[in-house]
Amino acid sequence: MTPPTQDHSTAASLDERVTGALVGAAVGDALGGPVEGYSPEQIVERHGGRVHGVVGPWNGDAWRTARPVAPYHKGDGHVTDDTLMTHALVRVYGTVRDHLDAYAVAEHLVPDLITNPRWIPELEAEALPLQRIFLAEKWLVARIHYGHVDPREAGTGNIVNCGAAMYMAPVGLVNAAHPAAAYAEALDVAGAHQSSYGREAAGVFAAAVAAACAPGATPDSVVAACLALAKDGTRAAIEAVCEVAACHSDFESALAPLRAAVAPYDTVGPDYRAPSLGARRPSRLHAIEELPVALGMLLVAGGDFRHAVLGAVNYGRDCDSIATMAGALAGALGSPVPEDWAKTVAEASRLDLWEPAAVLTAVAREVFARDVRRRRAHEEAFAAIGGVGCSG
Repeated sequence: MTPPTQDHSTAASLDERVTGALVGAAVGDALGGPVEGYSPEQIVERHGGRVHGVVGPWNGDAWRTARPVAPYHKGDGHVTDDTLMTHALVRVYGTVRDHLDAYAVAEHLVPDLITNPRWIPELEAEALPLQRIFLAEKWLVARIHYGHVDPREAGTGNIVNCGAAMYMAPVGLVNAAHPAAAYAEALDVAGAHQSSYGREAAGVFAAAVAAACAPGATPDSVVAACLALAKDGTRAAIEAVCEVAACHSDFESALAPLRAAVAPYDTVGPDYRAPSLGARRPSRLHAIEELPVALGMLLVAGGDFRHAVLGAVNYGRDCDSIATMAGALAGALGSPVPEDWAKTVAEASRLDLWEPAAVLTAVAREVFARDVRRRRAHEEAFAAIGGVGCSG
């Protein structure tokens, strides 16, 4: 399966990029959910070949009781907590209508998770988002709401995983075409949730989404922006994986090589459902697996949405988060999200996937206008105290 050569990156508008990123992330999430935690070989055995679209639960009708994922209905187009958290962060932007920080998480995101019942596709019921999100996300509530920890430090002590990175696309979109600003803002936001390479991945993923929004952006330019900002093991893992990815143009041949490239940096180990004793602990030498592989699949796919997401899905392991990230990046580059996939996921999840994009696009424009005014005010103040003026 060789991806078609496409160039949507110059023509796509802000509206199209934000919509593509958020809808694309949700679609990737829904496609990856039913095969999360399994190996490429197990996926082939279960489905009689590679996954090429929306599939049903791994255990069929026994999803309510079958371990290890009961009682969640993963499959049939249902989004997971990746999308629930992404939409929650969009709602915070919609309320604050400016840049966010860790205190915005404490003041708006945490109350949203524990106060407002919403339709939870995997539970097929209205419930508090808190009742669906994973333990690493429940940490936000335990530390901030109950523990009254300084939000900027609340992420310390949490397991180090992709929990914060998986929902950071909105930060990149609000800072569209400005990767360094996205990186800084995401690190601040993610401080409430994660530490170490989990927090670093959140910053780098936001930067990647921002870089993908730039006119003329390509998968290569997105990776270059990440490498310019990433630190320690995160940078090394991205470099190693993307060097391997550059040798492939088909996800089938890339599955094993990408896993081998990221393995030295991944603390979880070969058995995703039985992590090693050193798994998910702070380190300057390691990285989450999801972001480097998502970037690798973006390169393999040449930026094509369908190919990037299917590569991420069939990679297995934490493939709902990998496909969420790959889908967001390809969508931000302007590669069209297949309409049939988006329609199926929206209907199955009973969610309006386009409304959050409309909200965030409006917020991004408002924040940019505010940033311009702030920058102009700083220029005038700096010039007034003898600094270099605009003409200097």
